Amino acid sequence: MIAKAPRLSTGLAEELVRIVGEDGVITDPARLMVYESDGLTAYRYPPRAVVLPLDGDETARVVRAITAERVPFVARGSGTGLSGGALAVDGAVVVCTARMNRILELDLHNRRARIQPGVVNAHLTAATRPHGLYYAPDPSSQSACSVGGNVAENSGGPHCLKYGVTSRYIRGLDVVLPDGSRVYLGDRGLDTGELDLAGLFVGSEGCFGIAVEIDVELLPLPQATHTLLGIFERLEDAGRAVTAIIADGLLPAALEIIDQATIRAVEESIFAAGYPTDAAAALVVEFDGIEAGLEAEAARAEAACLECGAREVRKATSADARAALWKGRKKAFGAMGRIAPDLLVQDATVPRTRLPDVLAQIAQIGVRYDLKVANVFHAGDGNLHPNILFDRRDAGEMERVERASKEIMRICVEAGGTITGEHGVGLDKRDYMSLIHSDDTLWAMESVRRVFDPAGLCNPGKVLPDRILGVDPAAVGAAEDGSRKAPRAIPASATA
Repeated sequence: MIAKAPRLSTGLAEELVRIVGEDGVITDPARLMVYESDGLTAYRYPPRAVVLPLDGDETARVVRAITAERVPFVARGSGTGLSGGALAVDGAVVVCTARMNRILELDLHNRRARIQPGVVNAHLTAATRPHGLYYAPDPSSQSACSVGGNVAENSGGPHCLKYGVTSRYIRGLDVVLPDGSRVYLGDRGLDTGELDLAGLFVGSEGCFGIAVEIDVELLPLPQATHTLLGIFERLEDAGRAVTAIIADGLLPAALEIIDQATIRAVEESIFAAGYPTDAAAALVVEFDGIEAGLEAEAARAEAACLECGAREVRKATSADARAALWKGRKKAFGAMGRIAPDLLVQDATVPRTRLPDVLAQIAQIGVRYDLKVANVFHAGDGNLHPNILFDRRDAGEMERVERASKEIMRICVEAGGTITGEHGVGLDKRDYMSLIHSDDTLWAMESVRRVFDPAGLCNPGKVLPDRILGVDPAAVGAAEDGSRKAPRAIPASATA
């Protein structure tokens, strides 16, 4: 049963309405249900209220009003996150940026745009495409996710193999800090030689404040694109093909694997893309750039797929055909609901050469715990997305999901990988942080968080384990006998 969040005080409720208007404050329990979870439905926390400001000034006033009463808050964009990062832990107020969805400026000469955080990722490219430009980061949820959320998670996407993740395209951030003050992080086109605070903010998972305006870099549209779809009888062979393509010196824009369970879910849905349902895996391979030489690179990738056991390699000869080859990958998560009502998407990253072995171990874990596991992932950079399908109403199944998830994470780390590639740590993976970081490192992270948020009111309960959150890092050190001192907790008055 989901616990009820505390109610807003009458004074705070009235102040928030004064700032954003009655239509910008949600307190009705039925409407608040929409905000109990994000894309990871296993966790549900009802917010105390939801506030929807229209711009940076309103956001700053909202944050000041909330924190003046020592109430925690969390920023939320489109709610497509997959790590529980935007949940209202501790009865937090959700500050939703959905109404902050304007493109404020297009600087075509310098290939830049200044946007509000609620701008949907794909809408930015739609607005810039007529000018021969586009925004490169392309999460699979790009038709719905907001750029502000992408900044919080440092999101990647299918094409991050060649083009990199969100941080590469952020040139500056106008930020509301947890005390309600407003600062600009970045250079506005000038190299100031100062600390890279914008780089620090990107990927901070909403724990440092709220980005209210974002300066992004745009790229020119590629001259040509060649897309292939390899069909494999074995998932491990698709993994081997990924390694072979990279080992041949090629750098595709994308290398994406879809396994049989995912293929069948897509083909039985309205998103049917024509993938053969008897195939164990499909591999999307895409090259883009200057036309000269691109066809030869695609031919080399096709040969690598066939040498690794592909029974067929399809080639797109038109924009429509390319969209069809991508459809099974792009619509995979939307089709998962045909398999089970809930899913837990893991986000570990492993070395490419370990993909076949790790995928085999994940399959064994699914069998051992009697769970359905579907894989669809960014194979080019080893960013695995094993989807565990389940029904959260079944307590026994939920327990098996948690145990299986932990095992999957552990084998990925033991293979030389890490616990997240793009979805963030959030609420879901914070207890796994100790698998890859020492306590000294975790305390250092807490000290950085405290610089931005000394009161601990901004997105509480995320990223760091409970035993680290609220610890005064300055109190952690070596005792005279060489042992570690016991950490001292931050006073309750600072985190109430």
